[in-house]
Amino acid sequence: MGHKTFKYRLFPNRAQIAVLDETLRLCRTLYNAALEERRTAYRKCGVSVSYYEQKRALTEIKADLPEYKGVHSQVLQDVVERLDKSFKGFFRRVKSGIKAGYPRFKGRFHYDSFTYPQAGKTGAMPLPESGKVYLSKIGNVRCKYHRPLEGTVKTATVKREGDKWYIVFTCEVEACPLPATGDVAGIDLGTNPNFLITSDGEFVEAPRHLKKAERKIGQLQRKASKKKRGSRRHRELKRQIAAEHRRVANRRRDFHHKTARTLVNRHDAIFHEDLNIFGLARTRTAKGVLDAGWASFINILSLKAANAGRTVLGVDPKYTSQDCSECGHRQKVKIGHAYVCANCGMDMHRDVNAAVNILNRGRDAAFCESVQSTALADQRSPLLQ
Repeated sequence: MGHKTFKYRLFPNRAQIAVLDETLRLCRTLYNAALEERRTAYRKCGVSVSYYEQKRALTEIKADLPEYKGVHSQVLQDVVERLDKSFKGFFRRVKSGIKAGYPRFKGRFHYDSFTYPQAGKTGAMPLPESGKVYLSKIGNVRCKYHRPLEGTVKTATVKREGDKWYIVFTCEVEACPLPATGDVAGIDLGTNPNFLITSDGEFVEAPRHLKKAERKIGQLQRKASKKKRGSRRHRELKRQIAAEHRRVANRRRDFHHKTARTLVNRHDAIFHEDLNIFGLARTRTAKGVLDAGWASFINILSLKAANAGRTVLGVDPKYTSQDCSECGHRQKVKIGHAYVCANCGMDMHRDVNAAVNILNRGRDAAFCESVQSTALADQRSPLLQ
């Protein structure tokens, strides 16, 4: 069994939009109040307030503040749990010695979703036959089911993106393994002109969605800078800028899904470089790296592979572009030039050579993992006399 998400567009009426906005406001206020309670308790008394203590206090909050009676109880519990997850992540990062990032207070435009954690049973019910979805305390909201739901609905998250509303169902579905193809591939990720290159010599051109939309976004930003902040025209231009950024994100996500689906359908195992993407995002190549969206692509590829019974594995990226895939000789080659080995004379495209090296390292790593798992199984199994 696995999990799969289904995102649908909502079309609430004016009264429902007002209720949705008010629900988001109350959830955000509760989140900030819970964060303030934790901060104050630790600073003044050195006491840590737990998730269960704040969860029990929700009954008192509803009694003192009647407006919270208009929000489903499990939605409020999820707000407290969301804060608790933020603190758990903060402490985990502190222990790991990386940049921690203390949980922040949420502004009006930085809290755009709320969740029904037991959708399908209570709180939120999909109604595909009538083209609606039932949301507790809000009512039946029109919904565009552009594809059928699968499996058992577990959670439902209502999201506001700009001036549009969406609902995301998380469903438990059975895995659908694909038939074996007997083919494996290594992929070398790039930014320009190619998004990825496979060990089979296939080149996937980089779409560079942000680069293409940059001119229009820049024009809108310059116009907005000349308008009075908070005016009607300023708000309209900000809405248009946000819409352009959403289009870029949607196009990039669509490209990632289609590319990942093609790779998963063709290959039983896919090996890629285990890159430090956060580090690369702080270099001079940051713009191209972020426009390519490598982290999002690898995540989508891994999820599709897991559902299809395929293998996706990251390998050490060191010297993949400098080592000869034939004899192992190491030499530096400029970007855009062919790799001509000074030792064995092999002539190959630089990026294809890197993809072949990634494939070879992936095969070695997969073989080591299989040997270790077999040895571990032998240790656990009883000796046969």
